[in-house]
Amino acid sequence: MGYTFFQYKQGVNQSLNKIAKEQPSEQPTAKIEYKFSGKKDQYGDTNILLLGSDARNKDESSRSDTIMIVHYNEDKGTFKLTSIMRDSYVDIPGYGKHKINAAFAYGGPDLLRRTIKHNFGIDLQYFAIIDFQGFVQVIDEAFPNGVEINVEKKMSKNIYMTLEPGLQRLNGTQLLGYVRFRHDAIGDFGRVERQQKAVNAIKEQLSGIQTIAKLPKLIGVLSPYVNTNIHPSDALFMAKNLLNKKGKMETFRIPVVNSFTEPRIKGEGEVLDLDVEKNKEALRQFITK
Repeated sequence: MGYTFFQYKQGVNQSLNKIAKEQPSEQPTAKIEYKFSGKKDQYGDTNILLLGSDARNKDESSRSDTIMIVHYNEDKGTFKLTSIMRDSYVDIPGYGKHKINAAFAYGGPDLLRRTIKHNFGIDLQYFAIIDFQGFVQVIDEAFPNGVEINVEKKMSKNIYMTLEPGLQRLNGTQLLGYVRFRHDAIGDFGRVERQQKAVNAIKEQLSGIQTIAKLPKLIGVLSPYVNTNIHPSDALFMAKNLLNKKGKMETFRIPVVNSFTEPRIKGEGEVLDLDVEKNKEALRQFITK
């Protein structure tokens, strides 16, 4: 326990020192304390809401472009991953119908939790809002030689770099560009697919006894960049269980195929207008199978 705590604090201090060097004239911003009233769902799963944000862009961070749910069932020993596309047009309690990523702007992670429960019938116990720079730091710490990814096409628009196609190792900045790219014919559908692909690549390449020994430091490195209600010891417990599981995580996407239309709505732009009941049932089947 003493070694674990030492490694965790070492990771925290490493990130804090890096932040201080990169932003010497700025005062550290205190993390917002969010209310989050979730619990385990009716299927016995511990569901974790994962949101991606860019702390350098306040407008963008208020409407996260990454909405994922990790489903962890301790009794079954299973982990599954659901991505909800940000343009899903749903009923937000108290605000009417809007794109789902507006729920965070209106009421933080708890309103997004209530929106997901209202539309899709599951509760969430935890949340984690991850600064993209934290993602970069933890990838570089965990993978000094990069994460092996097969980049399917040339990517450059709006990611401030050029990624060439082919099997290669991406550092943290490059992997962030890869999972955020959406300026092609399939737009956000392709981005969600790449995000899930990257999560599984990270999981598979992190697995092993040597990596598990490094987990306390990796969680410490990430900690200053994450706003979460998960206690570090719980995060370590779940991370160990995840990395001990062989094979890829099962993944799921909302909306499912043939369950939505793509109208343009005044004040909202192009949206994914969902058949909510069809998606709710498909999610239930994914979680319980």
